[in-house]
Amino acid sequence: MYKKHYNGQLSIEAFHLPFGGTLDPDNRWVIFSSLMPWEELEETYVTQFSPMTGAPAKSVRLAFGALFIKQRLGLSEEETVEQIRENAHMQFLLDFAGYSSKAPFDPSMMVHFRKRFTEEDLNRINEVIAERRKAMVIEATSRLQDDDNLQPA
Repeated sequence: MYKKHYNGQLSIEAFHLPFGGTLDPDNRWVIFSSLMPWEELEETYVTQFSPMTGAPAKSVRLAFGALFIKQRLGLSEEETVEQIRENAHMQFLLDFAGYSSKAPFDPSMMVHFRKRFTEEDLNRINEVIAERRKAMVIEATSRLQDDDNLQPA
């Protein structure tokens, strides 16, 4: 069973860190969080579950995000879970409300997550991420050029 989740991004300031401070907005996992096509991913993911029966499924952000971290860093399933457990920025990507030192799921769940996304799905998502990242770089470059033009001669 899958219940749609609100895919609005939690703000960095709202992410609870028990040891104080805030997340680094320039951290790669925070940036990836804004580049991910979460709504499109959820549309693909939700079709694989019954809306009324079965055990509740993990959120698309947790399922796909964990696969993304595993693939990006070339980790084993066990190490992926451990890295997520230790890293607040990764937990932000996965839509946690705050940092938790507990394992978010058993490593064996990664097998189930992989079954939910085809190779075609992953390739399409990677293309969307690349396009969004390129647009982000172009926008940042444009802003820098505009700032340079505003400075007095």
